[in-house]
Amino acid sequence: MSEPAAEYRIEDLAHHSGATVRTIRAYQDRGLLPRPERRGRSNVYGDTHLARLRQIAGLLDRGYTLASIKELLEAWDAGRGLGGVLGLVAEVQGPWTDEVADRISRAELDATFGGKPDEEAIAEAVELGVLERIPGRDDEFLVPSPQELAVAAELYAAGVPLLAISDHLRELRGQVEHIASRFLEFTTEHVFARYLGHRPPTDANAAEAATMVRRLRPLAQQTVDAELARAMRTFATRHLQHHLGAEGPPAPSDQRRRVALPVTTIDAVQRLVGPEHVATFIAAATEREVYARTLDTLTAIHQESGEVDQIR
Repeated sequence: MSEPAAEYRIEDLAHHSGATVRTIRAYQDRGLLPRPERRGRSNVYGDTHLARLRQIAGLLDRGYTLASIKELLEAWDAGRGLGGVLGLVAEVQGPWTDEVADRISRAELDATFGGKPDEEAIAEAVELGVLERIPGRDDEFLVPSPQELAVAAELYAAGVPLLAISDHLRELRGQVEHIASRFLEFTTEHVFARYLGHRPPTDANAAEAATMVRRLRPLAQQTVDAELARAMRTFATRHLQHHLGAEGPPAPSDQRRRVALPVTTIDAVQRLVGPEHVATFIAAATEREVYARTLDTLTAIHQESGEVDQIR
């Protein structure tokens, strides 16, 4: 003999689901939750209501808005299923790196960064997400990215103050987030738009989109790595040339002046010899011009001397 179906008053439903009575009523008003069965003056809820509340809570945890949840649940009720969509969500929310989180003790952390406790630096690292506190453990931290912490340690060992490191990370994070946003906009426009045309997408489209996420996931990092390597080589070379030039022996006049060339001139030289040879070309052209003018001056002086001799 089967057990009778569970029945709940709204207070009981709130207790079992973890939602408040006010939230349950709001979900009903928005069409997210079926209306209860009316018995006399009482509203009676069942296991289907409890299951739906747990579905909503799970989707909210995944980052969905209530409007998108309503569309997903309507698709579910229409028999279209949520398996593909939730698989796509899991793929996007999964790890985007092979790096594995680690732990570090407070003693190890202090020894790595100066050997003295620095509560302000710890709080800054926690705020930035470089460290995460472990509930009930004041002597240990979770390190989501050991590589990022290792970079901070190397910079500190090289003499960079902790405050400068955290400021640099904040600035870098903003720039990287902009790059990530642009990459997503680009791939959404040219790749994922065809999969996400339906709201919500069908199971088949969602599954294809999840496969595409797996294929394209490494491309963003590979592109950034290649471009960063190129930019670092270019700018590091310029910085080195600048500092070597500024710190070299003084010019005969004991003072050097930097001359700003027009942008059009620089562009023309780049097109002619390539960006890596611009400085060498300009230096050579300048020396050639100086040499030519020196010869002209000497020739003029020689001609003037000859004219004077003729007069005499």
